[in-house]
Amino acid sequence: MDRLVDVASMLRSKNSGPFLITLDIFFDDLAAYRRVVDSGVLTKERIASCYHLSPEQLVRIIFFEAALGIKITYRRQVSSGTCGDRDVYGAQQHAPLMGLLIP
Repeated sequence: MDRLVDVASMLRSKNSGPFLITLDIFFDDLAAYRRVVDSGVLTKERIASCYHLSPEQLVRIIFFEAALGIKITYRRQVSSGTCGDRDVYGAQQHAPLMGLLIP
């Protein structure tokens, strides 16, 4: 098994407006993309667990083969820039995905 960070060519996160975070996973080739998608590792339940989210906070997981990418969007605990926000740009939120094991 390999970690997702070793299979993907890019993992990143960003704000998707003040109330949402988007996680992006990109791959260099179709084989790597299909390996991750077909593994079934990226489920709503797994993502919710990794990010300590309630089911209502996870908005969607989009598998986009044409771009060799996967997009995961979830609701932020607090809106960007408000008191208690620890990552105003949402740029450091991809770390929990890095260690996911891909068969």
